[in-house]
Amino acid sequence: MKLRVLEILNEKGKTKYWLNQQLGLSFQNFNNLIYNKTSSIKFENLQALCDILECTPNDLFEEYYKN
Repeated sequence: MKLRVLEILNEKGKTKYWLNQQLGLSFQNFNNLIYNKTSSIKFENLQALCDILECTPNDLFEEYYKN
């Protein structure tokens, strides 16, 4: 699974900076999250992403396969 945060931001015409300000995460944690360099996500961060981006968890995730 991977997060589609960057794609959703692009669709909504919002920036990474805007989202980071809304979430209030450290720069490193935020970058790891949006660039799919993390192996887990806290439910509170997932809920915050859904609220801020006005989407559902299903919208945030995309299945992909590594070759």
